[in-house]
Amino acid sequence: MFRDFDYENKPVVDIVNEMIIDAINRNASDIHFDPTENELNVRIRIDGELLEYAKVPNFVKKNLLTRIKIISGMNITETRLPQDGAIKNLTEVKGLDLRVSSLPIVDGEKIVIRILNYSMSTSGLENLGLSENNLEKIHKLLKIPNGIILISGATGTGKSTTVYAMLQILNTVSRNIITVEDPVEMKIAGINQVQVMADIGLTFGNTLRSILRQDPDVIMIGEIRDDETARIAVRASITGHLVLSTIHTNNSLNTIERLLDMEVERYLLGSALTGIISQRLVKRLCPKCRTSRPTTNYEKILFEKVLHRQVDNVYAPQGCSECIKGYSGRVALHEVLIINQEIRDAITNNIRKNELRHLVYDEGDVTSLLEDGLNKVVEGLTSIDEILRVIDVDDDIGEDEEDLKAAFMGKMQDIAPTAELNSPTQQIEPEYNQVVEPINNGQQEYLNQVESFNTVNIEPLETAINDVLNSNSNINVTNQSGLDNLNVQPEIASYEQLTDTLNQPVNNTIYQSTDQTNSTDSLELL
Repeated sequence: MFRDFDYENKPVVDIVNEMIIDAINRNASDIHFDPTENELNVRIRIDGELLEYAKVPNFVKKNLLTRIKIISGMNITETRLPQDGAIKNLTEVKGLDLRVSSLPIVDGEKIVIRILNYSMSTSGLENLGLSENNLEKIHKLLKIPNGIILISGATGTGKSTTVYAMLQILNTVSRNIITVEDPVEMKIAGINQVQVMADIGLTFGNTLRSILRQDPDVIMIGEIRDDETARIAVRASITGHLVLSTIHTNNSLNTIERLLDMEVERYLLGSALTGIISQRLVKRLCPKCRTSRPTTNYEKILFEKVLHRQVDNVYAPQGCSECIKGYSGRVALHEVLIINQEIRDAITNNIRKNELRHLVYDEGDVTSLLEDGLNKVVEGLTSIDEILRVIDVDDDIGEDEEDLKAAFMGKMQDIAPTAELNSPTQQIEPEYNQVVEPINNGQQEYLNQVESFNTVNIEPLETAINDVLNSNSNINVTNQSGLDNLNVQPEIASYEQLTDTLNQPVNNTIYQSTDQTNSTDSLELL
């Protein structure tokens, strides 16, 4: 990957051109030029990961950065303020756009060249990695004549690619389509595209007000960034227009919450919102070197809980001469939500988040990002590690789905815990519910009232749990891995929570009651 250029004999013009063309050929998405006191570090981002590419010596650094500013149309005399520019006609590749951004830092100007390849947008929705079910849902959404469709995701997750692919479908002679963008990332024949210029007062809000007087059928807003844009977009969608836009949120539920935070009225949002498409990008396994391996115990539990099927083998990265660490390219995970009447009523009536989650994921016929990701793991498109990397446990898994969270984090094992009695000596293997039931059986309220608790005798196990709940003394927890004298507080209300506090797995845990000379009992983890 690392390149060493002939900086002493080769012209700077040729070096810059070669760097950019080489990055394009490697399917890079960004080129970073990071100045330091003694050199210029060049990195390129491939498949979402920044990789070291070159080190430019100090005597060439200034000339190289100046060359980039010249070909991108920037002011080379201005080094104190950020600038934006674009590189044109450097390559003959169609659907390729090079956007340049400069930022003054302590050691000079940092420059980033973003390589935007819109060939995927022109190739159609069918080539974006959508499942058959999700593809059908998007086509159904595009047939609705009015309302707002939002494409959500973090920066660099392919939102613009998806929205341009949708515009290609809508672009017919019978429709007046107008876009408001900052900047216009891809020019499409037959579509009226407006470039926002905030410095002269041509903002998203002002432009949208003017657009509504242009008899539009479809309006595309590059990004909903502020409260004003959100409110105008929603109001436009309920007056007979189809509105497409992008928004920086993680999933469907977060998108609804974000719009409400932007002070969009609930009754308007409930009426206007038609669908939400959430997406994330994961690395694609190299098809030439991927290897099959057996699933681990917790992976099996994860597949069973999410996909409701047994998966015995998955593919894993290996690495070869045609990929980077076993990955080549990226594939998108999608979550497509069509807003039904129940969800509209829930938004309008301000029901609790957990109840809304239930409506969306249990009754809304939605393939979640986690489910879509695990399906792609089964298909061999990506690895389980990539899914674990991009899925947010707090955002993507509900508060009431503790079992799924445990499986996702690899804490749930399929070996039952055991307890050892001190007197009389007896070995028991309780089911998980045997431990949890006494706590959940009307005694949680009392537990919250005591300051701390202990166990006296584990004889039998249920009696021990009751002793814990009805004690007011401290419990000391020790183990041979070095976790000495941890105080267990009353909020630890279950066997699983106790073991999580100790950072120990649920399985193979042995508890022993020990008498202390100070009459304070302790629970020792052996």
